[in-house]
Amino acid sequence: MRIRHLSLIAAAALALGAPAHAAELKVLSTNAFKTALEDLGPKFEQSSGHKLAITWGTAANLKGEIEKGAAVDVAVLTDAGADDLIKQGKLAARTPLVRSGIAVAIQKGAPKPALATADDFKKMVLAAKSIAWVESGASGIYLKGVFEQLGVADQIKGKLKPVKAAGEAVAHHEAEIGFTQVSEILPYAGAEVGGMLPPDVQSFTNFSVAVHAKDAEPAAALVRFLKTESAADVIKAKGLEPR
Repeated sequence: MRIRHLSLIAAAALALGAPAHAAELKVLSTNAFKTALEDLGPKFEQSSGHKLAITWGTAANLKGEIEKGAAVDVAVLTDAGADDLIKQGKLAARTPLVRSGIAVAIQKGAPKPALATADDFKKMVLAAKSIAWVESGASGIYLKGVFEQLGVADQIKGKLKPVKAAGEAVAHHEAEIGFTQVSEILPYAGAEVGGMLPPDVQSFTNFSVAVHAKDAEPAAALVRFLKTESAADVIKAKGLEPR
């Protein structure tokens, strides 16, 4: 009877698309994909039977952790970071996932700034009392060069506030404005998207989902799940562009 009972459980698991032997996937994900994966992760766990153990951080910091030997089954990183880790043999393959542009976070209800041109952007940062940014994040690294090119780096140096989450800092009135991905602004009720950076200043970051081993089926299952149409709908709702 016990053997028959176990067989029925296995059959039910297969019928639901869940494996008889569930795995725990160690996932390292950039903060840019956090809100999307917080929504999609539980749905994947329910449909697959696998569990996700997720570590969040900037793509640059997570890349460094993987280089140091951090355990990882699946990583969501910039294309460049994933490619470098593949060359080092730390990851096996990557699949394009999302694209994200840089937005301005403003406090809820504050007037939205003019952002049609680079000159508008320059005026905004010069007028701002304080500016939150994730210095080691993809947007922060890029904006360092922009500030220098526009000749405002020295003028705004004292206003820049390095934070872990620019959207959160603005929402909590720790900074007047902030620069980050749209997906990192939307979760905070006290902040809103003030607009995207002007075309002549904007930079889009491409993110991929990469696996540690090509033949690891649980990891491959997560990649497939993140590329479904239903996942794309969630990704769009979180301010990201599916690729």
